Amino acid sequence: MTRRLDGISEIPLSTADAEFRDEVRTWLDEHLTGEFAGQAHRGGPDDDDNWALRRAWEAELAAGGWLGMSWPRDHGGREATLTQEIVFAMEYARAGSPPRAAFHGETLMAPAVLSHGTTEQKERLLPPMARAEVVWCQGYSEPGAGSDLANVACRARRDGDEWVVSGEKIWTTFAHHADWIFAIVRTEPGSVRHAGLSYLLIPLDQPGVQVRPIRTMLGDSGFNSVYFDEARTSADNLIGAEGAGWAAAMTTLGHERATSVLNYQFSFVREMTQLRELAIRRGAVHDVMLRDRLIDTYIGLEIMGHNNMRSLARVLVDGEFGPEASIGKYYWSHWHQSFTELAMDVLGPDALLGTAWDDGPDAASEGIRRAFIRARAETIYAGTSEIQKNIISERVLGMPREPKPAT
Repeated sequence: MTRRLDGISEIPLSTADAEFRDEVRTWLDEHLTGEFAGQAHRGGPDDDDNWALRRAWEAELAAGGWLGMSWPRDHGGREATLTQEIVFAMEYARAGSPPRAAFHGETLMAPAVLSHGTTEQKERLLPPMARAEVVWCQGYSEPGAGSDLANVACRARRDGDEWVVSGEKIWTTFAHHADWIFAIVRTEPGSVRHAGLSYLLIPLDQPGVQVRPIRTMLGDSGFNSVYFDEARTSADNLIGAEGAGWAAAMTTLGHERATSVLNYQFSFVREMTQLRELAIRRGAVHDVMLRDRLIDTYIGLEIMGHNNMRSLARVLVDGEFGPEASIGKYYWSHWHQSFTELAMDVLGPDALLGTAWDDGPDAASEGIRRAFIRARAETIYAGTSEIQKNIISERVLGMPREPKPAT
């Protein structure tokens, strides 16, 4: 029987990994103080609230050697094991650390470079990320290629030692803060679907690139449209072979869907604890219907934790993230939508007032309201639920592939 850790079973650890866990806990206890303390709720994967502090925290992590931990030492890493990476993620979330500001580079782009990049690219691209010196954003979605990523139309043509890029990317998180974008572009004219796509790195601070923030219904502008008009990037910024970018793109997506599970799990545990306390204070636990829903929601959170541990156990065996990551993404996004609907019902009419989460024992919660609105998109971004179900049915369960229209 393994000990439980804030709502999720703790993985069995070797002596060396247990010592590593203790090192992580000690460092977080010593550094998660002052302005960095109590910031777990400030900003998120598409919310640039508290950006300056989050960038400062990123530099703190870099100084402690916690960025790119599994990378080779000469690339800025510490050659940590996969188990140690998982331990760090668990402890990081458990401690209530600030949301990461530069996760797109380290968590999403770097795995593609490590798997598909050249030695020169690894030596050039990874150390600046390990030092928290560069911010990356992800250029996948387009107006005509959201869930259907293979429908990418943004194009690039070779011009001597450079690629020339034209087209549009949308819903590009933190592009207004980023130095670089890693993008899927079509480099083979006339190609369709997955064929003819390439994984290209493009500097944003140049003529021919325009970033336009998209203001959301929450009032923030973490999303952006990025327009390329004959923008240029060096030929050595192509990851993998020309026209074979789909493989690198899938490496990125696998890590995006899999590595987020622990952070979401622990943030949901905190939200569940807050909601339970709020329901007790407001007397909502005496409402039979609300009490039953609270219990069902808690059971769902427990199921999520066990599913997450099963996925992580598979990673420890196979050494990489597989299509099973889609199960976790599908589950947590639907669970959180149901949870936030329940939270709004616990607040009742006060949910419309929009005051702070901790602004008095009987105040309505701005945190709940924002979580409710933001959760509407969670079954869409990082792959819609429909796409996740296709992946699960075809690549996990081995069911027949979905019929595609003739092209």
